[in-house]
Amino acid sequence: MNKKIIAGIDIGSSKITTLIASVPEIGLVNIMGVSTNQSRGIRKGQIVDIEEATSGVVQSLEAAERMAGYSISSAFFSIGGAHIASQNSHGVVAVAEPNKEITPDDVRRAVEAARAVSLSSTREILHVIPREFIVDSQEGIKDPAGMTGVRLEVNTHLITAGSTSLRNLEKCASLVGVDVDGFVFNGLAAATSVLTETEKELGVVLVDLGAGTMDICIFIDGALAYSSVLPIGARNITNDLAIGLRISLESAEKIKILLNQKVNQPASPENLHFSSEPQAPPKREKYREEADDIDLTSLNLTEGVNKVSKKTLIDGIIKPRLNEIFTMVGLEIKKSGFGGLTPAGLVVCGGGADTMGIIEAARRNLAMQVRIGTPNNITGLIDEIIHPSYAVASGLILYGAKSGIVSKEKFNLGKLSKYVDAVPVQGVVKKVVDLVKSFLP
Repeated sequence: MNKKIIAGIDIGSSKITTLIASVPEIGLVNIMGVSTNQSRGIRKGQIVDIEEATSGVVQSLEAAERMAGYSISSAFFSIGGAHIASQNSHGVVAVAEPNKEITPDDVRRAVEAARAVSLSSTREILHVIPREFIVDSQEGIKDPAGMTGVRLEVNTHLITAGSTSLRNLEKCASLVGVDVDGFVFNGLAAATSVLTETEKELGVVLVDLGAGTMDICIFIDGALAYSSVLPIGARNITNDLAIGLRISLESAEKIKILLNQKVNQPASPENLHFSSEPQAPPKREKYREEADDIDLTSLNLTEGVNKVSKKTLIDGIIKPRLNEIFTMVGLEIKKSGFGGLTPAGLVVCGGGADTMGIIEAARRNLAMQVRIGTPNNITGLIDEIIHPSYAVASGLILYGAKSGIVSKEKFNLGKLSKYVDAVPVQGVVKKVVDLVKSFLP
């Protein structure tokens, strides 16, 4: 059986991740290669230095190829940034078949009709996502192929992107030497990997909180109904910590990561008491003193800061910024007009989902149930990537698997040599083949 290979390259504001996976006929997508390195030349999801961005993608791609033992020729690329916009569109066609049975061609024509919207010359359509089909005034149809009708309508969600940003990404891909299988909006990719079908059907809000940008997607009745990008991210929290504590951005990032790890750490077995005897309550004063100061000596900060107040960090710096972020999310939900239609609540993913107190801040500001989203429906080398920050990268692979586009292995002279060896030849042809073989590795 021929192995189908898919690659996804997530170019983010803080990291570039490459995943290479094989897609079986049945079963879960199998991750074969993973590589992440720090991104350079990218700010708020957009390329600002094409040479630095290209070198970062090359490093990540080569490391993933080494791990997978496979050389790829094409990949899906993520795209984000404040230039992303969305709108809902409507398309209508007459059913072509004389016996009025709707064919896949009719469905395709209806979706094409929905694409016909007036856009400025600086914008391009990235995705056309059907929300529902209407056959002769009957609404809420998911797949009309095979049904009978005269008039077919479709409500779609269009996601558009700035032409300049798309051209820059294409240029980056061509410099790397990889064909583009497709550009996928960050929010849509993240939703593919972290949301369940039940959540999409009920109505859910997805927030992908990256370093430089925040993608918001609202699903209603199983389909994407609203999407937007806000130019604010987890890096703003790092900046606040750097300003508040008068330290460098690198030191602030170290403190933020340490804080997140301490909060997310499970209770260690030695601290758990299973005795049936009642335990004496801890001394309140001592507990408060220990809980308020965080020891930073292990970080070896250049500024020489060894102790910092937990209350100052959380209540004074992180909490106000999280409140602001989720207030903006609330305004976007209100703007979408789907405010009361999301009983499944809010799902937060992306690197910023690790931030301390994010679930409480979201619940307090939005009055919704909240969960942290991690990638699912994948198998293989997944220990490293079952984490909110890999939602977009794993979503690219799953999106590619659904679309049916698979990568081809790069042309390899070594393999050609093996094929030539395998062909039985005689006489003059043998001399020609020997001549060819002399040039092969």
